[in-house]
This record gives sequence, C-alpha cells and structure tokens, in this order.
Amino acid sequence: MFFPCESILLRTAAPIEIIDITALVQTRFQGHGIVHGQVTLFSPHTTAFVCLNEKEPMLQRDMLDFLHSLVPADSDFRHNREPVDGRLNAHSHLLGLLMTASQTIPVADGRLLLGGWQSIFFIELDGPRDERRLLMQVSGEQ
Repeated sequence: MFFPCESILLRTAAPIEIIDITALVQTRFQGHGIVHGQVTLFSPHTTAFVCLNEKEPMLQRDMLDFLHSLVPADSDFRHNREPVDGRLNAHSHLLGLLMTASQTIPVADGRLLLGGWQSIFFIELDGPRDERRLLMQVSGEQ
C-alpha cells in the first residue's frame, strides 16, 4: 500500500542549520499503521537536504564548522555576480553537491529501522527561510 506524499513544513533560522526531525517523522509515520515497508523523505530544494547522522551536540557544532569552512560564503562565485533570485547562495549550491535530497528508511514491526546512533536531519544551507518543505512517502503492509 502506498500513501499519498505528505508535506512536512519547516522554518529555518540560520544561514546553515541542522534540524533534527526524527521525532516529527516518527510521529507522522505512526499515523499510517504500516508494519513492514519504508518511509522515503525527499527535499524538493536545491539548497536544503535530508541526511542521517548522529545527534550529539559537539558533533553537530563540528558539522556546522565544517560546512562553513568547506565553502566560504564570501568567496567570489560567478553565480553570485548576477543572482537569479537576489540570494548570494553559490556556496549553498556547492555544498549541496556533497549531500543527498532523499533518504529511504526501512520499516519492520511498525518501527523505523534507524541505527542506534542515527537521527534524521534536515540540512538548511541557504537560510533563514520562512518555509521549507520536505516530502514524506510511506509505503508497505498494514
């Protein structure tokens, strides 16, 4: 059984932000009654992504520092010389080359099969934004 895609709306507050959405996804998923199957999350943005990683405060700070240092926002990028939408966000698009727009998480016995240290994160690379959207598709057996 496939359920229609649902939108999860998020607000971001920083230029680069890592938002733990694990509990939100679990709550949304449980409402479907799926016992065995999968949940697919997809970000329809070119500067915001979804990933699985460890939720540990010092590691999250390291991740932010890494992203800021990897592609400095104040570099002279051609994309920023004539921005299409007024946003100087070439660095966001370049960082996105290293990320994925979707994640699929298996489901067994009615539970998301995340590893013991895994959390689900929405990664904003071009914030802050009043609204970001993440699509969630649930499929499987009830």
